[in-house]
Amino acid sequence: MSELVNKTETKAERIARRHRERDEKMKATTGYKVWSVIFTIFYPFIAVFTFLFSGILAAFSAISRAFAWVISGGKSH
Repeated sequence: MSELVNKTETKAERIARRHRERDEKMKATTGYKVWSVIFTIFYPFIAVFTFLFSGILAAFSAISRAFAWVISGGKSH
């Protein structure tokens, strides 16, 4: 019988419950489901692009540092 006794919710529990309810409603929408599928499909392309772009940026950075080193007459500072 003690299991059936309703205990009052604390403020933190109430906030957590409302967040869960809001998240469940959001995840049930068509837009959320479509976005999830699109993101899942395009994630590999985004990751590869990020990797390539970072590599290109690193290469240009190295070229820039080398050029600055040559212009400064071989000084590192």
